[in-house]
Amino acid sequence: MPKYMLIMRPTPEAELFAGELPFEEIINQVGAFNEQLVNAGVLVAGEGLAPNDSVVIDHTGEKPIVTDGPYGEVHELFNGFYILEVSSREEAVEWALRMPLTKGSKTEIRRVTDESDFADFADNEYLQKEKGWREQGSM
Repeated sequence: MPKYMLIMRPTPEAELFAGELPFEEIINQVGAFNEQLVNAGVLVAGEGLAPNDSVVIDHTGEKPIVTDGPYGEVHELFNGFYILEVSSREEAVEWALRMPLTKGSKTEIRRVTDESDFADFADNEYLQKEKGWREQGSM
């Protein structure tokens, strides 16, 4: 079954909306949604991302440059993600439409690559190693 990543992208409007709610209400709304995902058996992973305590590594020059982050426009950042294992992109969209606290925000949905995306390279040493790592639970 394919996996899809739901990436939450806040906007200034979303931050204002969330700021109007008591934090415990936010926790309860997100927790109830997480429980639905778990009960449906589709949640693979999900995490929120701290708005601070991050770095950005820029690999565009001769040497990588490490700076405090995040940087960029608010619409370029994301503050959390879910990885769902569902039957189709349409099912991933259905789940994303149920997410709480989305007023003013955007959710990007991307399919997670799998072995079929690399079928032409199935004999590659590192793809074989990766398969073993996944079977061992190392990845």
